[in-house]
Amino acid sequence: MVAVSQAIQSSLESTIRRAGWAMALRGVIAVIFGVIALRSPNIAAAAFVVVFAIYAFADGILNFFLASLFGRAGQRWGWYLFAGIAAVALGVIALAYPGVTLLALVLLIGIYAIAQGVLELVAAFSWEELDSRWLLGLTGVLAVIMGILLLSSPGAGGLALLWTIGVFAIVYGVALFALGVRILSAERHEARLQRHAAATG
Repeated sequence: MVAVSQAIQSSLESTIRRAGWAMALRGVIAVIFGVIALRSPNIAAAAFVVVFAIYAFADGILNFFLASLFGRAGQRWGWYLFAGIAAVALGVIALAYPGVTLLALVLLIGIYAIAQGVLELVAAFSWEELDSRWLLGLTGVLAVIMGILLLSSPGAGGLALLWTIGVFAIVYGVALFALGVRILSAERHEARLQRHAAATG
């Protein structure tokens, strides 16, 4: 029984550690996307669609990875599977219509941001094993705010829209990266405490 309990605990720790890395990587990708939007505000709409598609595919794959991790560990994983499907679907739509207008792209990003934000808020309230759920909730709130802003003023100037997308992508990415780092730090701290308890016990 003790061996089984230790195996379950070890599996959960491995899942949390990998989830932390995945969250941090998602944050880095979002920051890169935001920097591209800020540094190249005059980029053609078609080129920006391709950049967004690449970001969507990368984010979708990482969401699939998170869903797989949590599923194998017996945790809730449906939110991340749905988010991954939505991201990949948007990436496919963007690549299928690379000549899409900037207005249509903004609407796509706004819808995706709101959907992703809602899913992260749900995950923040349901992932009881995570100590830093408030950070996951913060990323959800940021994503929803960005989506609402984009949908409320899709006709704004292209430059202003790209700057808005860039700034929020960077802030969102930093929050995701911080969440990943917090998860990894908490997991390492817990592992040290368990080793110490085992050594003194």
